[in-house]
Formats: sequence, structure tokens, C-alpha cells
Amino acid sequence: MADATDPMDDVTTSLTRIVDYIRWGASRFVAADLSYGHGSDNAIDEAAHLVLDSLGLDHHLPDAYLASQLTHAERGAAIAIIQRRIDTRLPAPYITGKAWFAGLEFFVDERVIVPRSPIAELIEAGFQPWLGHREPLAILDLCTGGGAIAIACAEAFPDARVVATDASDDALAVAEINRDKHDVGPQLELVKADIYDGLAQQRFDLIVTNPPYVTKDEYSGLDPEFQHEPGFAFHGDADDLDLVEKILFGAPHYLAEDGLLIIEVGASAYLLEEKYPDLPVTWIELERGGMGIGALEAEDLAAWVATQHEAG
Repeated sequence: MADATDPMDDVTTSLTRIVDYIRWGASRFVAADLSYGHGSDNAIDEAAHLVLDSLGLDHHLPDAYLASQLTHAERGAAIAIIQRRIDTRLPAPYITGKAWFAGLEFFVDERVIVPRSPIAELIEAGFQPWLGHREPLAILDLCTGGGAIAIACAEAFPDARVVATDASDDALAVAEINRDKHDVGPQLELVKADIYDGLAQQRFDLIVTNPPYVTKDEYSGLDPEFQHEPGFAFHGDADDLDLVEKILFGAPHYLAEDGLLIIEVGASAYLLEEKYPDLPVTWIELERGGMGIGALEAEDLAAWVATQHEAG
């Protein structure tokens, strides 16, 4: 029995509906000055994710059901998950074990970064207009993490063979869970590789990559929610543009002659342009926001890499 002085006793008495707990949770989150960016960008969506999950309900629950009355046990579960978010500063997907990317649900835990790349918008559009008439039959996802990009590509291109690499055994273990979850085992191969080191020589029509590109100093200054994510997924234990450069300079050895490279570098795009002003990259404007995603054609990239090598 709750203590009469417990403020939560008043909450469970006064708030009775699903929508009440979503609103109350959002107010608590604002008061606690939480940070978002792991599938939601505001307190209301964050609270909805957590409250609905605590009730075992789908996040696509029709609005009409939000007025449903909750039992006392359900109210307690909603309060507990909201309080856990505040006390731990864990991103909501780490609490529920669920994240959504390109319209698909993925399992996540603290072994991998929460999938949120704007590349999802490109996958949903079939990488058009960048692929044009080309139909990719071999796709490589470098630095796959929990496998979201690779699996979303496998779903978008069911006839394609997809290879996903990561240097982290933990990340590959989560990617394997998601590969099984989405039943793409025959289509998707997981490979332990540090960028190209460990990957067998082969050619791909499409290489997609969201590599670590945040500096260690930038990572150390991030809000607590982001500090719960593996630092390796942010900076790759490398400095500045080291991993991005490794991807760019090695891509011609793995791209088909008419292949396409899609790379995300976020806010580091200005550093890349500053160092390599003649890089033949087209920066993509995204309808849903995001920055630093570039498209490079294999032929143009190969010529640029050759010029860089000649320049010494």
C-alpha cells in the first residue's frame, strides 16, 4: 500500500487515462530538462513511446484509445517507466529495447548506437534520384552497428545481396538479433571488419555508410543521454576525418564501375570540404531534415583518388 505522503499516490488517484500519463510524463521530462534525439525530438513523443510500451501497446495506437482508463497496476507501470527515464537519463529505446528506422522496428541495447540516420529517408525513396535506372544487386553497409541500414536496404531491395560490416563484436551480435527478427538471414551477411580490413575483395553496386565521425572532444561534451551510447560508435577511436578518409580512398576498390557511394558525415561535412574542396560529392538535401549526407559516383571518386595519390 502506498504511503499517504507519497506524491505518486495523488498522481495515481488524479490521473486515470493513457493520455493523462503521456501529458504528465511530458511535463516531468520538461521539468527535468531531458535531451532527446533517439527517435523523438520532443517530450510528448518521448512520453508516448514509454507509456505505451509500459502498457504493452503498439506505438501506432489509434488516438481513440488514448482515453482508455488504466488500472492501478497500469498506472504504477507508467509512473515507473517515466521515473526511470528521468533518474537514469537513458534514451527511451534503451529502456524499451525498441527503435524504429525506415518504418521498421529494431531491437537495441547499450551495445549499439540508437539508429536515427537520415539515410532512412533515402532508403525509403529507393535512393532515387541518385541511383537512376540502376538496380543494386550487391549492397555494402559499412559500420552497420545494430544492422538497421543493412536490413532496411535488404527490405527495400529484396533481390540484392547485402553485406554489413562492423569492427565491434557487440554490435554484430545485436545486428544478428535484428537479422533474425526480420528474417533476412539468406540475404544479409554480417562480417567483422574494420572498414575494409577483414572484408573479402568484391564489388558492390551500392555502398552505404554512417561511420563514426564525431571527435572525442565533441562526444565528451554531449548530453547524458548520448553518453550512454558506445563512444566507439561516435568517434571510432580515431581522430577527425581518419575513418571517413579511409572509406573514401578505399571505396574505388569495392565499388562496381557504375557504383554509388552514400556516406554520412554530419556536421563534419564542412571539415571535409575544407580539406578536400575538389571532392566530387553531391550533398543531399533531405525533406525530413539532417545534413552531411553525400553521394559520390564510382567513376568520379576513382578519378579523384587517383589525382590525390599523384599529388602525393
